[in-house]
Amino acid sequence: MCALEHDPTTCEHHTEEATGTGGRDVEVKGDGGASGIGAPVLQRPTGSAPFPSSHTLSPEVVSDMMASRYVTVVGILGDPDSGKTACLASIYLLVSNAMLEGWAFADSRSLMGFEDIARGARDWNAGNPPDQMTVHTDMSDDRRPGFLHLRLVRKSDGRRIDLALPDLPGEWTTKLVASARSDRLEFMKAAEAIWVVLDGRALADKERRQALILRVGQLVERLKIMFDGRRPRIMVVVTHRDDGELVEAASSRLAAELDRRGIEARILQVAPFSNHVDVKAGFGISDLIGETVGVARPMPDFWPTSPSRDGVRSFLGYRRDR
Repeated sequence: MCALEHDPTTCEHHTEEATGTGGRDVEVKGDGGASGIGAPVLQRPTGSAPFPSSHTLSPEVVSDMMASRYVTVVGILGDPDSGKTACLASIYLLVSNAMLEGWAFADSRSLMGFEDIARGARDWNAGNPPDQMTVHTDMSDDRRPGFLHLRLVRKSDGRRIDLALPDLPGEWTTKLVASARSDRLEFMKAAEAIWVVLDGRALADKERRQALILRVGQLVERLKIMFDGRRPRIMVVVTHRDDGELVEAASSRLAAELDRRGIEARILQVAPFSNHVDVKAGFGISDLIGETVGVARPMPDFWPTSPSRDGVRSFLGYRRDR
């Protein structure tokens, strides 16, 4: 019987049965002749392009994207558990719920990559948040970064931006500071902006504050060597704003350390997730995106009107009243 109700004798996939001592042997006949049991009836289609991977993107894929359109590559550094992955997960959750203030979602080539890092935030037990919103970043290749891609539209002026955001283990930053190992961070030479992510709880702790600030100074010195005079925009991203605002003593010391190293940087406080009702989850993330892509430049007049001056011939400025 044919599933398409055609004459079985004319079907190119007609089966012939032969009875043997060990039971029945079935052959499937198609364009390529007879084949054994379990062989595919239909051949793999040819000429169709495969779907691209939606997990993290390789540096080569990001490079191909940059060849076709402008992409803002971001370098994201910070010690383990500083909140780097939490910032990325918060961006994704805000965008997916249309809650990223001032921005609208346009496209992404790594939705499954975002979903992987945000999955912990979706795992709630009887209404109670999990102990850890995101999982520790593990790299399939410990020498190559994986990038998350996001295209956004700024509502104020309609500008479209493509962001390439690496999700890197904190150990890479630790080794950069301790031993100047930067071979895995070569991609950062193409970065337009750098996020230096700090645990706000450590800055609030008087016993840990100074050691962390000194490490930030050492880190920016490493960056100065890496970029060899070219300075991308640097943002110091202080997480856990929901646990309290950064105290003046900490912010002033941090600013003084950066100034001593000859670095201009914006200090931004964010709360990717929040345990307090007075600070919403995602606090400061929109401002972080805005600082990353820069301030929109005002559009100049295509044909500005200049006032007429006596004694000066201004052919292009001639106007005739009607």
